[in-house]
Amino acid sequence: MTKEINKAISVLKDGGLILYPTDTVWGIGCDATNAEAVQKIYKLKQREDSKALICLVANDFMLEKHIEMVPEVAYDLIDLATKPITIIYDQPKGIAKNLVADDNTLGIRVATDQFCQYLINKYKKPLVSTSANISGQPTPKNFTEISNAIIKGVDYVVNLEQNNTTSTPSTIIKLGNDGTVKVIRE
Repeated sequence: MTKEINKAISVLKDGGLILYPTDTVWGIGCDATNAEAVQKIYKLKQREDSKALICLVANDFMLEKHIEMVPEVAYDLIDLATKPITIIYDQPKGIAKNLVADDNTLGIRVATDQFCQYLINKYKKPLVSTSANISGQPTPKNFTEISNAIIKGVDYVVNLEQNNTTSTPSTIIKLGNDGTVKVIRE
């Protein structure tokens, strides 16, 4: 695993894209603070850059570093969730501007799998995580369902868990600083 983490970090530092297993589905990732790298993902996915992407962080400390004010209920949701949960927060900071939605929000998930946690901890920055498919196409359930266009479009494919079937995408909840809670995807 260490070799794969080091290779992925080398690509991320150069502004490249990685294809990697996450705690949900296989993801296309990049440095979430690098606007040029983020733009490469929009281009690869053939997705409008007005449709925000999500980020993965390694822990609560990294979450708090990139969100102006984390609502207290977020910690309960993260702790009590029975499957991975992405929370959309108000007022992100220190993130590439083209990653932030028009309403100044950003979806962030605290990664729960070992590979992502190690990778993000060692890289010391959040990573973009978006499903490994062209926009509008079905989300691949495993590595073998990922299109050649995606595989050829990234700079590095992580050589782990390629034979595993992944789980489903995360639950998405929007938490407003005004106390509003809205379920976007269960």
